[in-house]
Amino acid sequence: TILDGEGVCIRAGHHCAQPLMRRLDLSSTARASFYLYNDQSDIDALVAGIMKAKEIFATA
Repeated sequence: TILDGEGVCIRAGHHCAQPLMRRLDLSSTARASFYLYNDQSDIDALVAGIMKAKEIFATA
């Protein structure tokens, strides 16, 4: 995937929130999680990956 190519792992799915997802009419979402072992370089990689995906899908 695009984010995997940037060294970023995210989780996609319902995230134990199916009632809210139905209410918002969403089939799934993507979630990035941070913890004590993450640092600024992890955030920078996530942002770079999102920007790259945005670029790719904007031209599709």
